[in-house]
Amino acid sequence: MKLKISLDAPIGKIKPMNAVNNGPVYKRSVGQDLTNLPDYKAARIPYARTHDASICYNYGGEHTVDITAIFPNMDADPYDPASYDFALTDEYLDTIMLAGTKVFYRLGQKIEHWEKKYGIYAPSDPQKWATICEHIIAHMNEGWADGHRMGVEYWEIWNEPNIVYECWIGTPEQYFELYEVTAKRLKQRFPYIKVGGPAIGYYDEPWLRKFFAYVKEKNVPLDFYSWHRYATQVEEIVADTRRHRALLEEYGLGHVESILNEWNYVKSFRGEDWHYSIKTMTSLKGAVFAAAVMAACQYEPVDMLMYYDARPTGMNGMFSMYTYEKMKTYYPIAAWSDMKDLGTACKISCDIPNIYAAAATGDDGKRMIYLCYYTDDDNALSKTFTVEVAGSSSDEYRLSLLDEEHNFDDVALIYADDGKFTLTMQPNTAIILR
Repeated sequence: MKLKISLDAPIGKIKPMNAVNNGPVYKRSVGQDLTNLPDYKAARIPYARTHDASICYNYGGEHTVDITAIFPNMDADPYDPASYDFALTDEYLDTIMLAGTKVFYRLGQKIEHWEKKYGIYAPSDPQKWATICEHIIAHMNEGWADGHRMGVEYWEIWNEPNIVYECWIGTPEQYFELYEVTAKRLKQRFPYIKVGGPAIGYYDEPWLRKFFAYVKEKNVPLDFYSWHRYATQVEEIVADTRRHRALLEEYGLGHVESILNEWNYVKSFRGEDWHYSIKTMTSLKGAVFAAAVMAACQYEPVDMLMYYDARPTGMNGMFSMYTYEKMKTYYPIAAWSDMKDLGTACKISCDIPNIYAAAATGDDGKRMIYLCYYTDDDNALSKTFTVEVAGSSSDEYRLSLLDEEHNFDDVALIYADDGKFTLTMQPNTAIILR
């Protein structure tokens, strides 16, 4: 069994596989004893999606991001600046941008797990809802109502409308109409932005076929298509990248960006499997799962990944929920930015189960190999295998290790013989070779 890395075979650009949901924690009105802004900025995260931001008190809670937060009285005049409350959303988006991260804005509502539902009902007046969205964008991008010029490009219409009673109370057809009215209005008013959705909760083929048929029949703008997948196996996510792309192609939408904008390690959202999942997400194993998904998806038909979640929550493997200290998943997310800096992806071939790799080269001659051994088997053994590197002018590699004791610290030099060397990796560890 062998891993072959062809540094002399470029195959496109390194993609933004390390975008996330939500931004850093940083308070302006009180002391700055607890913040992760410096570490978040150091990771050079490309995009932060704003879904579920209103669940987080430290972002501004119920006064943040959601349509019902910004426009609390649906009977109000959507053309009157006094009808809007932008204060804490402005502050939150500004904090994301302070980190050097671009905003990916979800128009709509957070998930509601409660018995009583508040904001997830299908809007009774889609035209008015679209008008509200138009003015939110005008405020953020064009200075309307004492606003800003943030240059937010991605605007997503709702979240998981196929998850009834938690994200959407209404019919699929009501969502299709809302998407059509809003997307057409926003693209007409702001031709420079990207509009998309539906942030589908899982591969719901009957629902998606209706949606894509509607988009084609009505000539509705769809600049990007967003979808979600929680899994325990990298191959499950890889398979979804392919079938989502195949469905887009089938409906003549092959030009549309495919964005996986919620993903993480999840066995189940219920019972003991959920408890195990939460523990795993915040562990080394969860970090290596994230690293493996990023590496694998670099070579699959998906344009961007957005890890869920950088918000202070049990699903955040990047930052501690209470102290915001860096956790294990922070390191592969940040390391991917080094890959992105180099810019050019290189061909990989691997026949070793559970070994995932990506490689990048830069114009300055720098090379980087990103390598993971991920397995969901908690009793797995170490693996020893051959690595063959073609197109390298050096036979010396600096090895950085991610394990329980190391956070991509330099631990060894590897010397190749005619471009070949042997590696032994422990289960659920990752290395970087430079």
